[in-house]
Amino acid sequence: MNENEIIGRIAKVFPDHRSRTVELGLGDDAALWRPRSGYQVVLTCDWFLEGTHFLRDKHPADAVGWKCLARAASDIAAMGAKPRCFLLSMAVPLALTGKWFDGFLRGLKRASSKLRCELAGGDTTRQEQMLINVTVIGEVRQGHALRRSGASAGDSLFVSGRLGEADAGLAEVKRQTGIARATNERVRKHLYPEPRLALGTWLAEGQLATAAMDLSDGLSSDLPRLCAASGVGARVEVDSLPVVNARNHDDALQLALHGGDDYELLFTVAKGDVARVPRAYRGLKLTRIGEITREKRVVLLKEGVTRKLEACGWDPFRK
Repeated sequence: MNENEIIGRIAKVFPDHRSRTVELGLGDDAALWRPRSGYQVVLTCDWFLEGTHFLRDKHPADAVGWKCLARAASDIAAMGAKPRCFLLSMAVPLALTGKWFDGFLRGLKRASSKLRCELAGGDTTRQEQMLINVTVIGEVRQGHALRRSGASAGDSLFVSGRLGEADAGLAEVKRQTGIARATNERVRKHLYPEPRLALGTWLAEGQLATAAMDLSDGLSSDLPRLCAASGVGARVEVDSLPVVNARNHDDALQLALHGGDDYELLFTVAKGDVARVPRAYRGLKLTRIGEITREKRVVLLKEGVTRKLEACGWDPFRK
């Protein structure tokens, strides 16, 4: 299998076509993309690495294809934007250019179709481990982008979905024999996460969220980033956290606070707008978990007692 053949197989799955935004896609030196009038461009990129983000002997090839795009698109959702096209750069081991690669492309194509985000180009090379980098281009209505920096003291803190599910799913994947199967919702959320694009767009277009971000590294690591950007602190109410079913409450709490890979949205809402937030949006649970504070620290509140929330989520540089 040579590089031209690999590119040809990609092009067969993603045939070149013109759209309202992609004027020139696969087959040229670079793509031509045009945002719609009245919209801002949103750019993001994300690594997906064998051995770090997925295991060749555990994760199905189609799940790798799905997830490498879905997790990048989650950053677009956090901005209240919609993905439009993506660039795919890969270092592919020779051993994975056969059946595994076909499965990978099937999963990637499914994600591309579901997210309405077309492939516009990229780059390929060879390496002993599979290395994937995805760049997503999106757009958001001018002046409506959600940012991390808009939270104020007194705002309520919300999350979507259930926290810790994906990390619990990863544990189950590791316990399965051979290539994992999506036997339940926890495993499915780990293998095939769904970026909260509809929720992000609703929050942005309704100008409801004062600040937002996606939860990729765990609440304990991501919340301090939102607070730092806004120059505020936060108080998380432990008993309000939407936790998973686990062996005991302490395990569930640890997953909710520190488990990564959920790709749920964390957002803040001004006091006067809290009544506008439903219990669920299109079937997705929305939970108030605390409040933004003036003190620039993040704490947990349980039974009237507060303690500092230590950042123990995912950190690729932690020993």
